[in-house]
Amino acid sequence: MAAHARSDQWRSRRARRLAGLPWVRREDRTDGTPVRFVADELVVLEEHFATARQAFAEQGFTARDIIEEGDVPDGFRRVRLPGLDVARAARRVRVQAEAAGDTRVAAGPNHVFVSTPLAHAGAYGAPRPAPPGTLTPPEATGEVGVLVLDSGVLLNSPLPKERYVTQDWEDSSGDGVAHGDAGHANFVAGVMLGRSGRVRPRLVRIVDTFGICRESDLVAALRQAGDDPIINLSLGGYTLDDRPPVLLTAALAGLLTSGDRVVVAAAGNDGQHDRPFWPAAYAGTGAPWRQRVVAVAAHDGRRICEWSNTGPWVTLAAPGADVHSTFVHHEDFPDGWARWSGTSFAAPFVAAAIADALPGSGSAGLAAQSVVAGARLRYGRYAGVA
Repeated sequence: MAAHARSDQWRSRRARRLAGLPWVRREDRTDGTPVRFVADELVVLEEHFATARQAFAEQGFTARDIIEEGDVPDGFRRVRLPGLDVARAARRVRVQAEAAGDTRVAAGPNHVFVSTPLAHAGAYGAPRPAPPGTLTPPEATGEVGVLVLDSGVLLNSPLPKERYVTQDWEDSSGDGVAHGDAGHANFVAGVMLGRSGRVRPRLVRIVDTFGICRESDLVAALRQAGDDPIINLSLGGYTLDDRPPVLLTAALAGLLTSGDRVVVAAAGNDGQHDRPFWPAAYAGTGAPWRQRVVAVAAHDGRRICEWSNTGPWVTLAAPGADVHSTFVHHEDFPDGWARWSGTSFAAPFVAAAIADALPGSGSAGLAAQSVVAGARLRYGRYAGVA
């Protein structure tokens, strides 16, 4: 199959998958950027739920129409009302909360996030077959765990099983084309193991084989952080008003204000230069834990990739164009290796660099700072690593 045709097929299947999910709503900003969220669901801070009830009543709902959903942090309510105009209800609650002096994001949708390999057609599109590569030999001591919230892992792969931890396997028939993002986690882990002999990825399935998850799913998965000092998030999305997502903000605040942990997040692949892409964009907020989020754009060795998101919230750039890594054994990928592009693969490069720096730095936070401070190369206005 020609690379261009494979790329078109890969891109169109994800688009059809998203469009065919009845629980996903899409609203496009004036610039055409899509914001996706769960239909009929609103997430509200508990103390503003009375205002939410008023917003529901304004749309013709009664208390009997409210369906409570679980799996949210303490202090929040997640409710579903079939037919609810979620954006309108969220704005109503926020305006009231801000009028009362509450500067927090009081309400919002349950956003839908997608993984961030490059889905555009052309030279840097879908994964392409590649000859076998090499991985960095494992270090004898000082292993560093990295929690990777991603797709499930395909067993039929050159990714060495003794170098990572997972219980989330995918159907081995997936090939990265018919199943959209099948093999994404294999590729991300291979990027880490190609960069570092110290890193130990712990791969937890959060997105489906088309690279899709809900904000509430991501928040639930973050509770599995355990003792891993680094979290890799090669996924994200936008919000209607560019403000931080409600649930994810609370979850990351809890994780990053105590203990020793950093989040490395992909900047996204939409070529946006002025819109925050969450969770990477937390690095540019006023949150007290913002320096524990490393937002990674993609470069091609000479400049920032034209498809990479950028903005004042980007921390640094890393290799993201035509990256070579472990993939899936398949008739289209006879050696099980591939070349693929995206900020999805720039992020794990940085996560592995932080893992390498951690033993000498003494903490994940200091290790992240040392990697950022040591990024002496310049890619446009951004410092970067290569």
